[in-house]
Amino acid sequence: MGDPFLNYFALGVLVFVVVVLFYGIIAIHDIPAKIAESRHHPHADAIHAAGWVSLFTLHVLWPFLWIWAMAYRPDRGWGFDHSPSSGSEQLPLSDEVAELRQRVADLEARIESAGKAGFAKRTPPQPSVPGDPEEVRGR
Repeated sequence: MGDPFLNYFALGVLVFVVVVLFYGIIAIHDIPAKIAESRHHPHADAIHAAGWVSLFTLHVLWPFLWIWAMAYRPDRGWGFDHSPSSGSEQLPLSDEVAELRQRVADLEARIESAGKAGFAKRTPPQPSVPGDPEEVRGR
């Protein structure tokens, strides 16, 4: 049987390796979730849950979770170019607001002129009170 010390030492090394591998795999699976949390990702909880699913499927989903977590950054969002392109002219926000206010004023003027031209404003019918004599007569 040999030296009992070497047997126990080999058993200790084997247990140590198994424990380190177990915790190492769990630590690796959590990397995309940590990245998502640090970047304030809007889907951080989903990435964390999918990481646990990936743990039980031998990390098949892990590369996709890493890409998903890395795709979002708070300063630029999903990485799409938000600057106005050279082909389309976009008005600055203040100009757009001024244009919309002008359109609303024009519409209000048209409504007032239509009211003065003989179109009566319609008032919504008032709900009848239960037991109202007109309601009783209508039955």
